[in-house]
Amino acid sequence: MSESLTSKWLDCLKIFKDIVELDHYKTWFEPIKPISLEHNVLTIEVPSHFFYEYIEKVYVSLIAKTLKRVWGINTTLEYRIPVDSGSSNRNGKMILPTNNALHNNINTHGGLWKEGRIENPYTVPGLTRPRIDSQLNPSYTFDNYISGNCNKTFIFAGKKIAETPGLNTPYNPIVVYSQVGLGKTHLVHAIGNDIKRLHPNLTVLYVSCEKFINQFADHCQKRMVNDFIQFYQHVDVLILDDIQFFSVAEKSQDAFFAIFNHLHQSGKQLILTSDKAPKDLPNVDERLLSRFRWGLTGELTQPDFETKVKIINLKLKLQGNSNVDPDVINYIAENVNTNIRDLEGVLISLIVHSSSNDKEMDIRLAKKVLKNIVKEQTKELTIDMIHKVTCEHFDINYRKLFETTRKRQYVQARQICMWLAKKYTDKTLVEIGKHFNHHYSTIIHSIKAVDTMIETNQQNMKENLVDIKNKMYL
Repeated sequence: MSESLTSKWLDCLKIFKDIVELDHYKTWFEPIKPISLEHNVLTIEVPSHFFYEYIEKVYVSLIAKTLKRVWGINTTLEYRIPVDSGSSNRNGKMILPTNNALHNNINTHGGLWKEGRIENPYTVPGLTRPRIDSQLNPSYTFDNYISGNCNKTFIFAGKKIAETPGLNTPYNPIVVYSQVGLGKTHLVHAIGNDIKRLHPNLTVLYVSCEKFINQFADHCQKRMVNDFIQFYQHVDVLILDDIQFFSVAEKSQDAFFAIFNHLHQSGKQLILTSDKAPKDLPNVDERLLSRFRWGLTGELTQPDFETKVKIINLKLKLQGNSNVDPDVINYIAENVNTNIRDLEGVLISLIVHSSSNDKEMDIRLAKKVLKNIVKEQTKELTIDMIHKVTCEHFDINYRKLFETTRKRQYVQARQICMWLAKKYTDKTLVEIGKHFNHHYSTIIHSIKAVDTMIETNQQNMKENLVDIKNKMYL
């Protein structure tokens, strides 16, 4: 490579860097290598065919103007792309001209584009539909998605996305992660259904990551990867469920990277779910992980007691069982501490047992149904664990319970800690008092005070204790 070519290419890079965003510059311009300039044809090497296609679609005009500015001639562009060693191409390279082929020759390979419209890859072969089926479940809406402390942030964000999806929202992408059965899929379907309701002209598509990967593999075998990417790049709202599957399908990550970049830069909305935080996903390219962090990322947590009661009441109402004893509902909510899916399973079992045996849905029947689900507490609790969970529940500083302040919120939290420590640990009153820097007589007074508040349910004591115990799986 001549010094002149290197020097002028560096001049081009300075112009690109001034015009495009830094992240895009590093992604799409830094990897380019100038190879030669012969007869006004500049040959550059790019890493992959995906890269070539994206440059041609998004940046070819900028590059052409920059070349003319730097070289002062009508320089044309030619791409060199590394290919597999087994290829018949000379020197293991593939040469492609610049002609903006993605715009002019989209239909040459019989892909997903035909006659100016997108064909639905989810339909039965031989059958066509004029529009893309969203693949959304119409029964998953915000109307039947119970709000609680575990999910209210995402309900708020989801409704904002539905109002102005894509460019006009800071929640792009939105990445929701949680353990199984806590409502991720319901939430993203609800967002998608709301977008369809408010913006009927937008193309909304829900797809599981597993299906995305299988489609990618199928198109690789047919040598139609470009068409696969083109299809997804023309979606307005892409909902991709369970992105953790990318961990075992690394080749599909390049395709999704190209799709993600195009959609995001075009102001289109991306909605993603995972069973763990993106930072904990193994074998996922850092380029993708960094893009997942551009918007809102957060966790759906276990529903608290109050939220579980609301969920149970809604499910029972939908099943035509709205007159169930509140004690039965509270018992189920207090004893199912796994996930919402298990909660629904318990309710279905309870309803079936009740109707098939013509028995009243009472506590005795509920205990019978739950006997294989409710587990005895096996985890060894410490005073410090109780202390931390109680402070988290009341959203107060851990160290406040060591102070002698008489503010009600701190006094009550400390009393609850002492009551729980006495009930659920084998520590003596003296040992409990030592933890909180209080005399054992204060522990006795606190336990009596909590007992009194339980009897009269002052300060919602029963609900608070149930919530704290649920968080400790008591």
